[in-house]
Amino acid sequence: MKIAQKLIALLILIVPVLIWGQDATPAPAAAPAPTLDKGDTAWMIVASTLVFFMIPGLALFYGGIVRSKNVLSTMMHSFIAILVLTLQWTIFGYSFAFDGSNPYYGDFGLLFLNGIDVDTLEGTIPKFVHFLFQGMFALITPALISGAIAERVKLSGYIVFILAWSTLVYDPVAHWVWDSDGWLFQKSALDFAGGTVVHLISGIAGLAAAIVLGKRKGEGAALIAPNNLTYTLIGAGFLWFGWFGFNAGSGLATNGLAARAFAVTLIAPAAAGVAWLLIEYLHTKKATALGAASGIVAGLVVITPAAGFVDVKGAIILGLIVSPICYAAILLKGKLGYDDSLDAFGIHGVGGAVGAILTGVFTVTLGAGVASRGDQVIVQLISVVATGAYSFIVSFILVFIIEKTIGFRISEEKEIAGLDSEIHGEKGYII
Repeated sequence: MKIAQKLIALLILIVPVLIWGQDATPAPAAAPAPTLDKGDTAWMIVASTLVFFMIPGLALFYGGIVRSKNVLSTMMHSFIAILVLTLQWTIFGYSFAFDGSNPYYGDFGLLFLNGIDVDTLEGTIPKFVHFLFQGMFALITPALISGAIAERVKLSGYIVFILAWSTLVYDPVAHWVWDSDGWLFQKSALDFAGGTVVHLISGIAGLAAAIVLGKRKGEGAALIAPNNLTYTLIGAGFLWFGWFGFNAGSGLATNGLAARAFAVTLIAPAAAGVAWLLIEYLHTKKATALGAASGIVAGLVVITPAAGFVDVKGAIILGLIVSPICYAAILLKGKLGYDDSLDAFGIHGVGGAVGAILTGVFTVTLGAGVASRGDQVIVQLISVVATGAYSFIVSFILVFIIEKTIGFRISEEKEIAGLDSEIHGEKGYII
């Protein structure tokens, strides 16, 4: 802990020198009305596929960390999100996120994709492709929350929660930040691929849920011993692979911006992984596979909001900064007494907030109408506080209501026996 604190303090001293040694440029003028571009369309279909691939990657990443009696249940949380939220996004979620002129919430104009046909465009790509690409974000974001409450929740409660949370939290926040009429978009908050929309709000929701539901049953090393770190490493690799589409696709075009976003999505996680292993070795005299995977994911999280706005130097600094902060956040959960099972808050919540704020520090392109980097940082802080607070309050209320009505947490007897056998009637391993 002291090592992490010292590294953070050192970085705080170095960062201002790096910040004020580079200039940011104003946002470019609006381009003329576009037409269909086959290259952009092909790339965005590929990018959508890459992002979808992240969801089974997440299932492996989370599934390898839990105890063997809960591996199927944990992995099913990711796959249930695909099944349930594909329908939610198609029927009304996309409309709530990306239709209408209200600054806070979309309307009903695109229910069941009403009015969209093969000739309808979103920029230079078909509207269907925009629906698909953004839909992948809408599927994986609630699945991220499951990492904070793994090994102790009922499937029915989880399904009701992700449906309600997507409708009341994800859809409006996506509208605030990414829709041209959203109030944070109008303030020129920078979030290229989801530092606030995906990672911060899911991590914060996981924290709220973990507080309401309480700790898992079990003590000591048996509670936290991963069942299959091979799964976790493979899952981290799949996540990194898919993340290239996640970030490089968020410009919705095939151009130099996409290329730079792709490059920094390689660079920042590499820096974060190195930093995490170093901190871990200094702290415990071990450099673990779980630490490497955690550092990689923290680096992916921190670069997500910044991917379209920072250069290579900024990506390296972001990666080096995020690991000691997330490492310290994970150590703190024991002292603060909440059970964030798989560190969804410690990595996604904290890393998303760090990335969103530091995007304003290291951006090479200011938001429209923003006069200085300092002003941009203020805008970023507003976006972090607003989205984080909104997600925490709504998530806390949702989990409380579900727990008091249909029940969210599984019974103690079933939790001890294991969720795989009690919920699914199956075992992850038969050896």
